[in-house]
Amino acid sequence: MATALQQPSMSEAEWEARQQLAACYRVFDLLGWSEMIYNHITLKIPGEDGAFLINPFGLHFSEVKASNLVKIDIEGNKLDASPYPVNRAGFVQHALFHRHLPDAHCIAHTHTTAGMAVSSVQGGLKPINFYACAFAGQIAYHDFEGVTVREEEGERLLANLGDKRVMLLRNHGILVMGRTVAEAFMKHWSLQRACEIQLATASMGEPLIVSEDVVAVHQRDLHMAQVPGGPGAADFAAMVRLVDRTDRSWRE
Repeated sequence: MATALQQPSMSEAEWEARQQLAACYRVFDLLGWSEMIYNHITLKIPGEDGAFLINPFGLHFSEVKASNLVKIDIEGNKLDASPYPVNRAGFVQHALFHRHLPDAHCIAHTHTTAGMAVSSVQGGLKPINFYACAFAGQIAYHDFEGVTVREEEGERLLANLGDKRVMLLRNHGILVMGRTVAEAFMKHWSLQRACEIQLATASMGEPLIVSEDVVAVHQRDLHMAQVPGGPGAADFAAMVRLVDRTDRSWRE
């Protein structure tokens, strides 16, 4: 059923996507992953080829609502009557992946302190803790080329990503992709935790490197674990409940 803020011409699928993405922005903010009015989480709209949602440029993550997300196509054209502009740095990178990767339904890019720090050291993320071991062999890296506003960088981004769906942009930050909002959230949460722990460990001395054999067993056993509702679904739902305890305006 349409809500007061859902436009009559808007499909139920689009409104549901708006609700999920707005909730995700608020969860990211709750966890301290905001960066002024910058960074982005985008989500494809089911049933609309080439259409996806992005945050309105100029608003903080804590101000994002289902109704003020901007609907654009992969060429950067606005598909709704939003009064807000779109940050080109977010559009160019995200549109590239949405265009070429059918399974990249939700994409998140952040500049967290831990993510930027680990992306700025030789070797990147190392298998030295529980969370990092889950990402061993699963992370792509892309060298820093400046702010991502040039389309010609896209070919190199795709080549460096390959078949992976998690990337550390060197000297820049975190980029994760998921088949759902919840999966993208969980990838980001886990990678952020891995980076935070690596930072803490670095201040204490030489870290213990987990062997490849143990990493393989760890990843096998994690993969075997049954997760109700799909990857990250229960975790994301729990975080949305936390957001709702103090502010439910994202639903508008």
